[in-house]
Amino acid sequence: MAEAETSVLEHIPGLRRYARALTGDPAEADDLVQECLSRALARRQKGSEIRNLRAYLFAILHNAHVDRLNEKQRWSYNLTDEFLENRLSRPASQTDRLALRDLAEALERLPEEQRQAVLLVGYEGMSYKAAAAVMEVPIGTIMSRLSRGREALRRLTSGAPMANLRKVQ
Repeated sequence: MAEAETSVLEHIPGLRRYARALTGDPAEADDLVQECLSRALARRQKGSEIRNLRAYLFAILHNAHVDRLNEKQRWSYNLTDEFLENRLSRPASQTDRLALRDLAEALERLPEEQRQAVLLVGYEGMSYKAAAAVMEVPIGTIMSRLSRGREALRRLTSGAPMANLRKVQ
């Protein structure tokens, strides 16, 4: 296997984690990763040099996700009745599991831009610079979104009330 293909394969688990966190659906996340990889392969054939493959792949994934959001016009989670029944009928076995569920629910309530910044920097361990490149915004914007996102997560997980914020365009 070629070195470039091996290095791309190394990033697939991180891409899947990020895609799953963004979509909330494993099947949709896999579709998003597949779209990301197919876009990367199509662009690779053009022969351009890639300095940071990880940031490049995450940028493609991010852009594919944004494209899908724009197509849908509105973000919504479609949970099947079976999923809800299983979630509601089984008691949690550990406190950590409950905390993780609460965190996942809190992440879903964050504005999209803040959630992406928190996931890229906090969950995937990207630098501010790499996350800014992925989201195509200045580093200061990433720092601001991350700060606001972390504060909102603290409030949501501690049970404090959240202010209803509107998206500024």
